[in-house]
Amino acid sequence: MQTAAAVQCKPVCRPMAARPHVARRPAQLAASAAPIARPTFSSTLNQRTLKAGRVASRVVVVKAEGGDKIVVIGLAADSGCGKSTFMRRVTGIFGGEPKPPSGGNPDSNTLISDMTTVICLDDYHSLDRNGRKEAGVTALAPESQNFDLMYEQVKALKEGKAVDKPIYNHVTGLLDPPEPTSSPNILVIEGLHPFYDERVNELVDFRIYLDISDEIKFAWKIQRDMAERGHSLESIKASIEARKPDFDAYIDPQKKKADMIIQVLPTQLVPDEKEGKILRVRLIMKDGKKLFDPVYLFDQGSTVSWIPCGRKLTCSFPGIKMFYGPDTYYGEEVSVLEMDGQFDKLEELIYMESHLSNTSAKFYGEITQQMLKNSSFPGSNNGTGLFQTIVGLKCREVYERITQK
Repeated sequence: MQTAAAVQCKPVCRPMAARPHVARRPAQLAASAAPIARPTFSSTLNQRTLKAGRVASRVVVVKAEGGDKIVVIGLAADSGCGKSTFMRRVTGIFGGEPKPPSGGNPDSNTLISDMTTVICLDDYHSLDRNGRKEAGVTALAPESQNFDLMYEQVKALKEGKAVDKPIYNHVTGLLDPPEPTSSPNILVIEGLHPFYDERVNELVDFRIYLDISDEIKFAWKIQRDMAERGHSLESIKASIEARKPDFDAYIDPQKKKADMIIQVLPTQLVPDEKEGKILRVRLIMKDGKKLFDPVYLFDQGSTVSWIPCGRKLTCSFPGIKMFYGPDTYYGEEVSVLEMDGQFDKLEELIYMESHLSNTSAKFYGEITQQMLKNSSFPGSNNGTGLFQTIVGLKCREVYERITQK
């Protein structure tokens, strides 16, 4: 293990003065935002009878003051990849604790907080659990989704209208009676297919993809299904293999459309680590976007390898390694920020935060503050929590640029 901080920069290596590159103006977006009038519920859509299944994508819609602008942010990922935790981090940045609709169906998938409404795209399945079984299709297949209704309702919400949104009941596998859903300040739709249908994709202003490698996904599923649900190793492998063709065909290609990708890979610090407890996480950010600026480490555009463990950061084996540099992703220029390893003392994250620029933090230490506030969330001691927090701040940056707040 390294005993002192080490940095390699190509082509330029600048002195590492302890100079934070973030703004120091304390400001709380949720507190300063003027209240926005929400429309009373009045359904303008025909009632539809649907059988629903399970989808795994999320989109965030933000309405500007006065209701004249709404921003849509989409989150796509496979099932069991941490979308729920990610959304809790994002919505927490905008204020409030997301809760189910008051007085509604207790099995509703919708979550509402001060400025956000999270809609799960599972609600737009066109086949219920039995219907998919009879048809011989998975929940990942396009024929299991009602993209027409998904488009109509996301478009209506973006226009400030209320809708009668279906509810897919994950317990029974059936569609419950629809629930009235008003247009929020921030609408989050999350699931498997937020960018698959081009009509829906065009409504999205900021696209995020959680890309969990097969090795990590398998390790996580074994830990959950064997330890918590009593499944056999053979059944887990069979389940993964049955879903993989549809995942490769319909879900994975959506990451090409994403503006930011959080990629979770096996660590390179420990040879043959198979349990997925130590992670190498990459934040891939497309360059040249108008709505956000990519984060960088030390010197924008350089290639930087940094081992921060030493006197200013406590690290037990195997330590932490940071990387930053330019790259290409499906033919597009990107900036990549990477963290391999995990923190021992989360409060010491502020040392690393002080060397990051363009984080969209409102004040010095806001990233560390958010991480400490959510320290009980999965991934809070490694790059998944760190980069989810940074992307959450980028959601706020997108909101501010579109609404000019």
